[in-house]
Amino acid sequence: MFNELLEKTLSVSNVNELDVKKHLKTAAATGLIGAGALGLGLQKGQAPKPVEKPAVTAPAEVAAEEELGEWQMVKMQVTAYCPCPECTGTGSPGITASGHKIQTGDVFVAADKRYSFGTEMIIPGYNDDQPVEVLDRGGAIKGNRIDVFFPTHEEALEWGVKNLDVKVLSKYNVQIT
Repeated sequence: MFNELLEKTLSVSNVNELDVKKHLKTAAATGLIGAGALGLGLQKGQAPKPVEKPAVTAPAEVAAEEELGEWQMVKMQVTAYCPCPECTGTGSPGITASGHKIQTGDVFVAADKRYSFGTEMIIPGYNDDQPVEVLDRGGAIKGNRIDVFFPTHEEALEWGVKNLDVKVLSKYNVQIT
């Protein structure tokens, strides 16, 4: 059952397999779902064995110039977009690639698939330099390029194109190089 749930989850969303396994095991250990049904051999309330953080390396084309603990500095080209059809096309009815329904006041970024949904970034000049999450993808968003979200087309145009040092929070202490 565990493998079936894992395969179904991975087939319909862009998530990290290790994150899914960890969350399913935690849910089983806390009694949210039946551990026996997942084939983990755990009794209700029994904690699973700790999951080791994997040794992961990011693609070589991501350049880290400065490591700040778990935050890493990455030079990126930062553009902007809004929910209008000119920016997103006609097939995007206010829902991001992660399934997030866009609401008034939202701040987030679209990034390359090397950055999993939920990855936090600090983009100078955006959201008062507070962390924002990766919640979207884009056809032109490849490599060290991200799109910051604005509610209006005018604000997106005003942002323009900027080359910035973006802080990226690595979930697994991955050295982005």
